[in-house]
Amino acid sequence: MHSEIRKFKAADEFETAERCFITEIANDPDDEKVSIARARVEPGVTTAWHKLTGVSERYIMVSGQGRTEIEGLGTVSVTAGDVIRIPPDTPQRITNTGKDDLIFFAVCSPRFTPGCYIGLE
Repeated sequence: MHSEIRKFKAADEFETAERCFITEIANDPDDEKVSIARARVEPGVTTAWHKLTGVSERYIMVSGQGRTEIEGLGTVSVTAGDVIRIPPDTPQRITNTGKDDLIFFAVCSPRFTPGCYIGLE
């Protein structure tokens, strides 16, 4: 790993089959211990049930309001400033319950790769 600054590029945002929009901030083999993505969920949308095999996840809520559903935790309302910890292999989804976009950072450890994503719908 080396020192660097990653600039946010809104143009890099892409829509996922999970029903949210992702911008990868830092996710590359040079830093296998962690990845960081900005997630955006539109008003009224619930993401797909899914889990990450062998990867723990933290959601750092930036703006908006939502409702998380996490196996073993139940349903909890969340808003800016909240941090959600999700252990590996734990089914989860999030709903935007507000009128504005729900935005949060998803921090994965070890780093997210497409092979760890398991869709549950």
